Amino acid sequence: MKTALVQLSSGEEPQENLKVALKLVAEASDNGAGFVLTPEVSNCIASSREKQFEVLCLEAEDPFLKAMRALAAEKKIWLLIGSLGLHCDDTKERLANRSFLITPNGKISARYDKIHMFDVDISASERYRESDSYRPGGKAVLGKTDFATIGMTVCYDVRYPHLYRALAQAGADILTVPAAFAQTTGEAHWEALLRARAIENGAYVIAPAQTGVHYVKDGKERCTFGHSLAVSPWGEVLVDGGTNVGVSYFNIDMSHVAKARSRVNSLHQDRAFEVSK
Repeated sequence: MKTALVQLSSGEEPQENLKVALKLVAEASDNGAGFVLTPEVSNCIASSREKQFEVLCLEAEDPFLKAMRALAAEKKIWLLIGSLGLHCDDTKERLANRSFLITPNGKISARYDKIHMFDVDISASERYRESDSYRPGGKAVLGKTDFATIGMTVCYDVRYPHLYRALAQAGADILTVPAAFAQTTGEAHWEALLRARAIENGAYVIAPAQTGVHYVKDGKERCTFGHSLAVSPWGEVLVDGGTNVGVSYFNIDMSHVAKARSRVNSLHQDRAFEVSK
């Protein structure tokens, strides 16, 4: 299965982001990819909570989702929309960070709301509070395709290995980690975390990412790390998207999942234990 990672640098206007995403997904399909993935918040990275609530939509009304579903149907591809920022309900008081698995006929096969919120103080000048706008999800999700079972996660989830263990033990062959990873933590942790999740679970880990400068506010730039990665079930980096907007390609061979799990069968050797204090 030829697979494509679409790397974006989304800004504050969903319609402008959609134009770029449609172009790159179509390019990926035209180059033979049957499975295409976009990053976290493909539709919008906004400079304020007020801007987010102004430009984002309910799922049923979202033009970004509608257009991407139509393109998947036109191109007959499996499409993972890494995530979209969406209003949760008609009150429009909270947002969901929601990932979608789209079938080759444009149907929504699975949806997953990001569980773990990025609430961190990286430094005195770099602080994030995702929960100020977004409502966390509460359910792990498996997406079924005709080539693999996919465990759906988003970005900061990658720091919680028990989520990936549960997905793999429930049948996931591929773990998706669409992201808008911060520059500082990306440089330090991105590749190490993704490779660890692949090795621990004997699964492909596929992580399309946002990259570059998204906006400038009060003289400070909001930047993301880029480096969309695909990691094999044995922990090898198969492709690195670098820091430019564009498409990267690699091939999925499901026999590699079985081989990795047969060589090291730790996925099925967990033991209960107590912590002595």
